[in-house]
Amino acid sequence: MIKNLLSRFLQGLVVMFVLFTITFFLVKAMPGGPFQSEKAIPAHIKAKIEAYYGLDKPMGVQYLKLLANYLKGDPGLSLRLEGRPVTQIIGEAFPVSFQLGVVAMSIALLVGIPSGCIAAAKKNGLLDVGSMGFAMVGVCLPSFVIGPVLAETFGRSLKWFPAMGWNASSPQTWILPAITLGLGTAAYVSRLTRAGMIETLSQDFVRTAKAKGVPGWKILIRHCLRGGLIPAVAYIGPAFAGIVSGSVVIESIFQIPGMGRHFIKAIETRDSSVLIASVLLYGALVILANLFSDIAGVWLNPRLRSGKN
Repeated sequence: MIKNLLSRFLQGLVVMFVLFTITFFLVKAMPGGPFQSEKAIPAHIKAKIEAYYGLDKPMGVQYLKLLANYLKGDPGLSLRLEGRPVTQIIGEAFPVSFQLGVVAMSIALLVGIPSGCIAAAKKNGLLDVGSMGFAMVGVCLPSFVIGPVLAETFGRSLKWFPAMGWNASSPQTWILPAITLGLGTAAYVSRLTRAGMIETLSQDFVRTAKAKGVPGWKILIRHCLRGGLIPAVAYIGPAFAGIVSGSVVIESIFQIPGMGRHFIKAIETRDSSVLIASVLLYGALVILANLFSDIAGVWLNPRLRSGKN
């Protein structure tokens, strides 16, 4: 197990290097530049600015210098945000996106796992059809449709929650964006949990437990839940990374000061420093989330710990 996890970690480092290289050259190939604006900048001033940021050097030199800086943990300065350090920008915005992602994933798990278990226990029954119908709605409706509906209904009309804004210490501001972001994930978790639980419930040990008179709820929770969650756990890691990195639309709808606005603004203004750092951050998040999913899968499946298939 340790060998496999170490291998995945080393593979992650290679992926990060490839991601950095591809992103760097794609950003440099984008038309325009970070210092273009409606008001023309004199040529000599523009040359001094480019020299200050090292943009006057050959592409290969820029690449090697930036790579060396990243190895030292220094992504440089923003080209548009008044020369602010990229680490400061990300340090202020990423915790907001991460907190939103944690709350959204918590809602997805609290809704998806119980509904999937109930649907599996009542296979082809009314609860099964109802919960899977709800899951299908969550799969089909995109977040940019759910968000405005929730904001208009529960924010502006009923005034139960704030329609926009974010306060890290006020849970009321988390509810609507987290539900919007977590519903789609809850739907997939529910379907995967149902599939895993149905397969586990068909095993011989379940029939033996029933023959011994073990209550159904105890069979479901104590004997089947661990094995039934394996498909869902494999999805949860990448899904969490997707929630954090894919919250751009939700942050725009609810006016949340997360990474989304900086990512979009960096694309619009060709701020390569912020753009590259954001892509690498999201890439690292995906790699770590997959790694934690692997660890959780090994913990749930004893055959993986013993090296058996």
